[in-house]
Amino acid sequence: MILTDREIQIAISTEAIRIEPVPDLSYYSSTSLDLTLGDLLTVFKDPKIGLGICIDPSEKGYNHEEVMVETTSPIKIDPDAGYEFKPGQMVLAWTREVVELKIHSRIAARVEGKSSLARLGIGIHLTAPTIHAGFTGQIRLEMVNHNKLPVRLRIGMKICQLIFEQTLGTPTKGYEGRFAGQKADAKKG
Repeated sequence: MILTDREIQIAISTEAIRIEPVPDLSYYSSTSLDLTLGDLLTVFKDPKIGLGICIDPSEKGYNHEEVMVETTSPIKIDPDAGYEFKPGQMVLAWTREVVELKIHSRIAARVEGKSSLARLGIGIHLTAPTIHAGFTGQIRLEMVNHNKLPVRLRIGMKICQLIFEQTLGTPTKGYEGRFAGQKADAKKG
């Protein structure tokens, strides 16, 4: 069952869902809540000429975090100029908001793109829309510019929407995956 704007507001007021900073009423639609872009991006490095790199996540000893450090660079979005998101580019971004889905609330969420950005060719997440019950942290976005033109990204722009769903029961444990408690960090990107 998908929560309506009214039910989302009730869940926030009773702290079944916690969002910081608290969203403005203009961020609600009938069945979703908009989130905004934070100030940090992780940009994939261009490979050096003549250097072939292939990431193999099935390789024994593969470490996601080590590969990310080797293949990406964290950058801060310029508060005045924004960031020119180039055609064909993939970046990892963060929502400005910290989201907490209390495990006892029986609520999970899906992060989805906004149609206004989709019409510009911007994909907000590749295949990872689920925000599990018990999750706390900023939401990491896997963004791709499918347009033939650059699109300027700005801190605080509406970037995605959360669709909240009630779970059938209460989970026995909260989200404990590798991204539990994730936060934007200028060192890690």
